Amino acid sequence: MDLRDLVEAPGLGLTLLYGEQALSRPIRSVFTTDLIDPGRYLTEGALVLTGLMWRRDPDDSDRFVRVLAHARVAALAAGEAAFGSIPAGVVQACRRHRVPLVAVPVDVSFAQVSELVTTRDDAERERALATALGRERRLLAAITEGRSLDELLTMIGHDTGVTCRVLTPTGRSVAAPAGPLDTADTDAVCRTFQLAERLPSAVSLPTGRTVSVVDVEPRLGQSMTPWFLVCDGDHRTWDDDAHVSLRDLGAVIAAQRRRWDEDRRSTRRSADDVIALTVTGQASRAELAARMGDLGADPGRPCLVAAAIGADEFLDTTCAVLHDAASQIADHPITGVRDGTAITILTRVAAGGSATLRRAFERLAVGSGRLAVGLSGEVSMDALAGAIDEAVHAVRTAELRDQKVAVVTSDEIRSHVLLLGAVPDGVRHAFAVRVLGGVLDYDARHASALLPTLDAFLRADGSWSRCAAELHVHVNTARYRIGRVEQLTGRNLSRLEDRVDLLLALRSLPAR
Repeated sequence: MDLRDLVEAPGLGLTLLYGEQALSRPIRSVFTTDLIDPGRYLTEGALVLTGLMWRRDPDDSDRFVRVLAHARVAALAAGEAAFGSIPAGVVQACRRHRVPLVAVPVDVSFAQVSELVTTRDDAERERALATALGRERRLLAAITEGRSLDELLTMIGHDTGVTCRVLTPTGRSVAAPAGPLDTADTDAVCRTFQLAERLPSAVSLPTGRTVSVVDVEPRLGQSMTPWFLVCDGDHRTWDDDAHVSLRDLGAVIAAQRRRWDEDRRSTRRSADDVIALTVTGQASRAELAARMGDLGADPGRPCLVAAAIGADEFLDTTCAVLHDAASQIADHPITGVRDGTAITILTRVAAGGSATLRRAFERLAVGSGRLAVGLSGEVSMDALAGAIDEAVHAVRTAELRDQKVAVVTSDEIRSHVLLLGAVPDGVRHAFAVRVLGGVLDYDARHASALLPTLDAFLRADGSWSRCAAELHVHVNTARYRIGRVEQLTGRNLSRLEDRVDLLLALRSLPAR
């Protein structure tokens, strides 16, 4: 029953002293108390009955009512027996904290009020149970028939009058039969989902509407991947049938999320293979295109690569977040792992994809996890390995930033990686072999370490002592090896131009 039913109940003579605007508020339980601080025993939506025996001085009224307001009770019903009428201080405290106040006459016992609420509740529960059973049968039938999540949301909305959407913490709209939220509203509900002390929680959106954010499964620690409901209206005004309906719907949504995660994991090995073959150059263009096509990508369209490193010890969580965000701008992203870094390849990218992806990741900044993300520019499939290098270089740069969620794009990179990322893979590899082919052959024949020595020497900025220390060899050994590299390549490492050639060639070699 609601507060209006209670106040208008015949034979009780109850008087509403404050709360006209809350007459439609549902009463979910009854609790009788004369404790000055009953907070630990209160539940949301309770009708609190009190004889005011806790009131010793005027300040007690504010203390008592403030506890009720914090617990979001439905109303306070105060007996007039102790003082002959309700003290003005109690009325003022209820107005101040916006707690509806009902006066219970001297000749009406609290037992009568409780019995009325209980009797009405029992009758409503019987009706709700019959309705719920019918709805549950229809929901199960719809699931068995393979109805989409959008169709289930439409069905529940028709039954309850509550329009719902399913979102993820990155702002991805999983299901929205009434249309997706705009960007600012999406930011607001994602923030509420991650920060609210308890759910459901009502929030006023930038566009002026009020919605309630409802969880469908527990928010587990630093997990960034749960789905949640965004329902039009304030959940505190919904009837019991709506709450039960949404709880049943939540169980279905949670099962759908787990299925989505299983599908993503089932393609993980194939995605890992595609990424490895791309980076190492061990597959022909035709084979790579076929493998990407099997995963739903379109290798004939421009590609975008994103890489991510998270603080979560479970790399799969980072993969899930990356895949979820990428799904906002492209169908069937290819998401896997390479050398401890989550990587996703996207084709058929929507316009403004990089900006959308950045915003999706930044929505996670209010949560408890840490995430570094790197984004490449758009390239053709022939330059895909370079785009992966570019994204990995960007994510390493993002790791250095003192931010919970740091996103670095290729536009922010000012190094040779950006240049190499735009060059077709075949051209890069041909250049590398032409410059370093003699060194590669020599290392292969003699099991020597000329190539690692060259890499260490360039990273040491030409310092013989630092190069030797990194390789744990004598300085003369390092000098001898670099001398052999110069003979085999025809380059002089004391000249800047030759150093640049060797550096670019080294960075253009396929990963080993």
